[in-house]
Amino acid sequence: MEDMLFYDRMQFAFTITFHYLFPQLTMGLSLMIVFFKWKFLRTKIEKYNDAAKFWMKIFALNFAMGVVTGIPMEFQFGTNWAKFSELTGGIIGQTLAMEGMFSFFLESSFLGLFLFGEKKLGHKLHFLTGFLVFLGSWASGFLIIATHSWMQNPVGYEILANGKFVLNNFSALFSNPWLWPSYLHNQAASLVTSSFVVAGIGALYLLNKKHLEFGKLFLKTGVIFGVIASILVAFPTGDLAAKNVVKYQPITFAAMEGIFETEKGGSEIVLIGQPNMLEKKLDNKIAVPNILSFLTYQEWNAEIKGLNEFDEKNYPTNIPGLYYAYHIMVGLGTIFIALMLASIVQLFRKKLYQTKWILWSLLFMIPFPYIANTTGWYTAELGRQPWLVYNLLRTSAGASPTVSSGNTLFTLLGFIGLYLLLGMLFLILVGKIINKGPQTTH
Repeated sequence: MEDMLFYDRMQFAFTITFHYLFPQLTMGLSLMIVFFKWKFLRTKIEKYNDAAKFWMKIFALNFAMGVVTGIPMEFQFGTNWAKFSELTGGIIGQTLAMEGMFSFFLESSFLGLFLFGEKKLGHKLHFLTGFLVFLGSWASGFLIIATHSWMQNPVGYEILANGKFVLNNFSALFSNPWLWPSYLHNQAASLVTSSFVVAGIGALYLLNKKHLEFGKLFLKTGVIFGVIASILVAFPTGDLAAKNVVKYQPITFAAMEGIFETEKGGSEIVLIGQPNMLEKKLDNKIAVPNILSFLTYQEWNAEIKGLNEFDEKNYPTNIPGLYYAYHIMVGLGTIFIALMLASIVQLFRKKLYQTKWILWSLLFMIPFPYIANTTGWYTAELGRQPWLVYNLLRTSAGASPTVSSGNTLFTLLGFIGLYLLLGMLFLILVGKIINKGPQTTH
């Protein structure tokens, strides 16, 4: 049973990690594309329209990859996690169906019109199709995170005699206190990814001395969006999301921060340290006293419960993984803010385009928002364990009893091989688009 559960979780973790590499760019990029198209309508300067069409090509490739990798992930609800689907389908099925029927079809329908319909539609209707693509992508994220938020903080439900969850308050799904901080934090994080990609490609063009006009435009736009998004990820959205964890999942917060024992007189914030699960402490830690208490409760001496206060059977199943994922996310987020602030200062000093170290840094940093987003989701998912629905349905109770570990391992290896090929093909196609550069129409 343990082997079966391990491979079920590994397969879902792999497929969803690979899948989310693509939506995290498309959600943020859709807003930036709308911005470029809006700038063109306002100024009639053709380079903004060319920029919108250039990035829409990359958006379309990411969207296609998101669809291809999303379908196998959803099939697992009926194969590896059939018991979970049977018990909770009356609730999560509603938001997932809404995502497919409304958001996905809205986004996919108008994507085709935006890609191929400019001449037929005219610029104003073309802008509207781009805006509807943006609306569809953000609505899709909202409905997915509404589903996720219910699993983290179940609301508006009742449990029938047969163990099935049913919804008794539909509006509770969308007034869940977990939902809005998580959603806004996620969307700001996706905008960080797209900002670094846009700024990084702009830096590449400037360093290579090609497509210079677009290089400057992409760099400036990416830095402006990036500094706003990087700050929003930390405050207020990240702060509100963390306070939700403190309130609704205190055991998760203790594990995230590496608090093994409740500290009297205020909790320190750990900058560096390694969880020692045998001795239940952090090794080699560098910490600042009382800061965590202040950030959490705005009181220097506020008490934060340690893991010793909770039943060990409810501990997150992978405390080191949760601790490292959280600290990698926070550490990278801090670096993003610092780099984007340095970039914006140089932009205002009119020296950004000549500052080589910033150009190289932005180019080098392109993969890191993907890592930060991934570790952010790992923090949320590892933090909820050992529950599928927090405090109500254990992960072990949601797995399909009839799917063997051998079957799951075999298909997992197949997914790894297939996704490796898909990933290489994707990088080659995107590389060709970037190398070719924006195509001017004037």
